[in-house]
Amino acid sequence: MKNFKYIISILFVALIAGCSDDSSGDVSFADNAAAPTNITALFTIAGDNSGTVTIAPHGEGVTSFEINYGDGTAEPGSLLAGEKINHVYPEGTFTVIVTGIGINGKRTDAEFPLTVSFVAPENLAVNIATVVGSPLQVNVSATADLETYFQVWFGEDPSAEPVTFNEGDVVPYTYSNVGTYTVTVTAFSGGAASATYTQEVIISNPLNLPIDFESANLNYAFTTFGGATASVVNNPASGGINTSAKVGSSTPANGQMWTGAYLTLDAPINMAQHFFKIKVWSPAAGVTVLLKLENLNDGGISAERPAVTTVANQWEELVYDFTGANASYSKVVLFFNAGANGNGDTYYFDDIVQASAGVALGLPLNFESSAAITWNNFGGAVGTKVANPNVGGINTSAQVGRVLKTAGSQTWAGVAIPFDAPIDFSVMKKIKMKVWSPAAGITLLMKFENMNPHVLGDDIERTTTTTLANQWEEVTFDFTGINNAKNYQQIVLFFNFNVAGTGETYYFDDVRQSN
Repeated sequence: MKNFKYIISILFVALIAGCSDDSSGDVSFADNAAAPTNITALFTIAGDNSGTVTIAPHGEGVTSFEINYGDGTAEPGSLLAGEKINHVYPEGTFTVIVTGIGINGKRTDAEFPLTVSFVAPENLAVNIATVVGSPLQVNVSATADLETYFQVWFGEDPSAEPVTFNEGDVVPYTYSNVGTYTVTVTAFSGGAASATYTQEVIISNPLNLPIDFESANLNYAFTTFGGATASVVNNPASGGINTSAKVGSSTPANGQMWTGAYLTLDAPINMAQHFFKIKVWSPAAGVTVLLKLENLNDGGISAERPAVTTVANQWEELVYDFTGANASYSKVVLFFNAGANGNGDTYYFDDIVQASAGVALGLPLNFESSAAITWNNFGGAVGTKVANPNVGGINTSAQVGRVLKTAGSQTWAGVAIPFDAPIDFSVMKKIKMKVWSPAAGITLLMKFENMNPHVLGDDIERTTTTTLANQWEEVTFDFTGINNAKNYQQIVLFFNFNVAGTGETYYFDDVRQSN
């Protein structure tokens, strides 16, 4: 039977060949061919939520196909018999029209329903991270399989629109207040299917060091004792080293000796850094400010250090060395005018910070502290810190500054010392300095410069003359009229100004402001 079929096929091919050899070229048999029949289509839908559909049409008497996708695509797809075509659909139900085209152009249409639906995203993983230094902020990111995008609701404002983001994005959000909020992240498939994740986040604003009193979301809850009062107030003397808007205020009770206030931190202090710095405004110089660190539950576990104000009615920074204090401390206690009865004076404080080492360099400058001094020598002068060569009289300090004006040095030779912060000239505009000179009648020039940047035209200088030889005296430089807004931060000293150096040595100490 199979052999018979093969013979018929061969005869049919031979018949066709014979017809094609017919000199008349008659192809009317093709014109008379019937339209395609039995049009079918096989749909293969990708499982990755991409919407990709592979269409494989079939039919009898077909040489090519046209595909009307049924989704509004203007141009139909075209392919030859036996081929497949891909098309990307959104989620939905569509009527696909497959048109079979015969050898003579006759067409047969067939309609087929197509439903494209996306599966819900899988393996949704959400990361909600707090931000060090910004306790009200969270960062949200997410990953998932089979998702096309994400949306996040932060749970603070019910009317707020969600934030849309993609995998790999990080979405920051800052809450306006502390509290507990429900964060919702939804992964969308590109269609109706989705996956949702929720998590409660606790937004707190812990009170820890450093403390600057500027946050509206922190609870600066002072606990007072001995009749003292304490609160956060507007900075009463903005300028100099402290231009903050808000500061702490403390008023010891009249007639009480151990009266003060403390702040309780939300976590123990990390004592790896054992220096503490506090900016203080005092109505008088020579006032003892005692800083005490105390355990949260046991007041017997504590450490305290004193510091003394050196200026009145302006901000200065006091430094406390708590080397050796290694217990768990959560309370920061301040005693103003410690050891003396309160007299109703009010003190202000700000920027309670820890530091790894050292004292801030500025005025007053007395060479007794551990502050690092940078000596910028020029013109052949050499500055350094040395032991006091003539202890006595008005200067019994152990350490002083020395300037060697080497032989042949320039007439303008000197030293420049940069400070850690601009000098506050808003109140006290005179500078006093103790000087030891080998001769009387020596011209001393003091100059102040601003920094970062240094504006040459802003420099201001004053001169004075020594009146004693080989002993300490105090000289005064009057900078009345100085513009405090110029932020002068570097002091420059010239000894025996306008005279070339001969190898002579000068000493200076206790550079301070006064009225």
